[in-house]
Amino acid sequence: MIRSKHFVGVQLMNFGDHVKTLRNNCQLTQAELARRLDVSMSYISKVERGRLHSGDYPSEKFIHKLAEELEADEDELLMLAGKVPLSIRRRIRERPEVFQIIAKMNDKQIDKLMGDLPKPPSKA
Repeated sequence: MIRSKHFVGVQLMNFGDHVKTLRNNCQLTQAELARRLDVSMSYISKVERGRLHSGDYPSEKFIHKLAEELEADEDELLMLAGKVPLSIRRRIRERPEVFQIIAKMNDKQIDKLMGDLPKPPSKA
């Protein structure tokens, strides 16, 4: 099961729980979301319960459609699904030395770094 400890300073749940919360916030049933995404209701259920086999795990294309349908942050969903968003991959290629340093930091060092950074604009 994929879990994310933090995303922009906010405690998050695993991918499936997050999808379920987003779906419920949109007042959609699993069947309705499945119909809109052209997948089976069983697939949506497996996504939400974290019961997919590695070959069945959501593709970036599926996550893009899911984010659009649920009006969710695509990058957040990608990261929760263990995928690196294109925007981050580009920055890694542009500045690999920065990401190598961050990868070697412990949580305390990262928390200090995050505290020194400007806060991102809040989503309205």
